Amino acid sequence: MSPSVPEARGPLSYDLLAALRLAPGSLPDLSTPEVGDPLADDDLHLSLYCLYELHYRGLDGVDEGWEWDPDLLALRARLERVFDDGLRHALSDWTAPAATPDTMDVALRAIIAQDDGPSLSRHLETRGTREELCEFLVHRSAYQLKEADPHSWALPRLSGAAKAALVEVQTDEYGGGDPQRMHARLFADTLAALGLDARYGALLDLIPGYTLATVNLMSYFGLHRARRGAIVGHLALFEMTSSIPNRRYAAALRRLGIGTPQATEFFDEHVTADAVHENIAAVDLAGGLARDEPRLVADILVGARALVELDGRAAAHMLGAWAAGESALLTPGGLRIAA
Repeated sequence: MSPSVPEARGPLSYDLLAALRLAPGSLPDLSTPEVGDPLADDDLHLSLYCLYELHYRGLDGVDEGWEWDPDLLALRARLERVFDDGLRHALSDWTAPAATPDTMDVALRAIIAQDDGPSLSRHLETRGTREELCEFLVHRSAYQLKEADPHSWALPRLSGAAKAALVEVQTDEYGGGDPQRMHARLFADTLAALGLDARYGALLDLIPGYTLATVNLMSYFGLHRARRGAIVGHLALFEMTSSIPNRRYAAALRRLGIGTPQATEFFDEHVTADAVHENIAAVDLAGGLARDEPRLVADILVGARALVELDGRAAAHMLGAWAAGESALLTPGGLRIAA
């Protein structure tokens, strides 16, 4: 089922979403917006998120013919350039670790070691409130309810060892053939256990641009063959850094008295699965692609570093809001938290 069209957040998304309610081919001339922060702007990233969503499950009431409308694709390309320019600026002072195809796993671990961003998982494990945990789950829903889909765009673009490694990782993400074990389904169960709306896309209006940017990053990399190195680097680091935070999130649920299997299974599953995936992703996936296409080494590392950069910014925003006694959601009044 397609999610509903969200509420607009500015002139760009207002005009875009209004156009999508019409027939394909009727897109007005929409100018590229000037944004203060291209890695967090609400109007920009809601617009990009909706444009990408046309390649996933679509939007309710939006003609499927819009997916490949040439004017809409041209708009998306302009918005992607704004986003990409912001990424390049954010990474301009970063020096990539030395890497060869055979030392890709070492280089990726060096990127992890360079990360000095705030730990959202440690905060939630040790002192996060139920309300903060629920807000965190709302943020995560933008990706987790479509978990693995953005990275799967890379499958037809890889070959050999890298393709086999990606299939191995994604098979687990999709439940090994059991729809009840799909990670997106397990995350929906967690949302439901906390009294949150578990429908795909239902919480989009609550999620700020800085979080949507973390999901748009995956879609941007995944939908462009030229960025196949970056999406592989993103996934490799994602898998390499997932097990410990997920253990902490499960511990947070139990500390807060929400330790039922329905609530914790998503996180418990990732503690085990991602510990297995770590070596596959670093050596066989990222290393395999680097061996097949050595010229992609730099882009693999950029994809990994971009993940660290945007996730760190999102964590800082959330922790900053909570430290100030504020909500980290756009309209917290719309979030009903079960007692």
